[in-house]
Amino acid sequence: GVQTCALPIWSKEAIMNDVAQPSPDDRATLNDGNRMPFIGLGTWGMTGETCYRAVRESLKIGYRLIDTAPMYRNEEEIGRAIRDSGIGRDEVFITTKVASADMGHDSTLKACQDSLARLGADRLDLYLIHWPSGGRNLETWGAMEELRSRGLVRSIGVSNYTTDLLDELQRAGAAVPAVNQIEISPFVFDLDLARYCSDKRIHLEAYSPLTRGNCLQEREVLQIANAYERSSAQIMLRWALQKGLTAIPKASTLDHLRENFNIFDFELYFGDMAKLDAL
Repeated sequence: GVQTCALPIWSKEAIMNDVAQPSPDDRATLNDGNRMPFIGLGTWGMTGETCYRAVRESLKIGYRLIDTAPMYRNEEEIGRAIRDSGIGRDEVFITTKVASADMGHDSTLKACQDSLARLGADRLDLYLIHWPSGGRNLETWGAMEELRSRGLVRSIGVSNYTTDLLDELQRAGAAVPAVNQIEISPFVFDLDLARYCSDKRIHLEAYSPLTRGNCLQEREVLQIANAYERSSAQIMLRWALQKGLTAIPKASTLDHLRENFNIFDFELYFGDMAKLDAL
C-alpha cells in the first residue's frame, strides 16, 4: 500500500531563487558565480547499460545536469554516455561526491582524481561531501577548497548537512558551500534549514523530489494533477521549480524521463502551491 505522508506544515512563500516561470535553459546562479540547471537526472540505483541509456536519452531530451556518486557505481557509464552524446562538455553539469570512506584531506584529493578518471573528465562542475562524518568534515572541506583552487572542481558543496554542520564550517572560516543537496518534496521539507541556506546564498538541491514514488497517489496531489491535466510527478517537480530549487528525479524509462522534464510550460497557482506546502 501507499505509505502515509504526513509531515509538519511550513510556510507558503518561495524562499530561494525567485523564478516563477523559468525555461529549460535557465540556470540558478550559485554564490560562486557558476550556474546550475534547475532540473537534472538522479542516477542512484542505475548501473550498466540501463544507466548509459538513461543518460543518453536524458541528454537528447534536454537535461543538462547529471548527478552521480562513487557508491552508485555508474560513473564510467555516465562519462561514456556524455561523450557519446556529442553535446559539448561545457553544456553538461556533472555532479559527483566524496564518499564517507574517502573523507579526510589526502583521501578526498585522491577520491576526486579517481572519479575524474572513471568519468573520463578533466574537471567536475560540482563536488559534494556525500554524508557528514564526525571529525573529518573540516579537513575534507579543506581538500574540497584545494580542488577548486586547482581547477579540478568548479563548485563545491555538501549533502545531507544540517544548520549545525553548516555553522561548523562558518566558525572555521571556511568557504560557504555553493549547494546543499538534501531530501526535499512537498512532504519532506525543513523550513528552518531552507531559510538558513537562503540567508547564506547556499542553493538547495532536492534529491528524492518524487518521494521515491511513495506519495504519488496521495489524494491532494492527484486532485491538483487532475485539475492541470498533468501527472503527480509533474506537479511535485513543478512545485520544486517554483520554489527555486534544483530537482534531480531518478528515471530510467523514456516516458518518465520526458514526463519529468516537461514541467516548464505551465504554472501552479498560488492556492495550489499552498495546498502542496500544507502536505
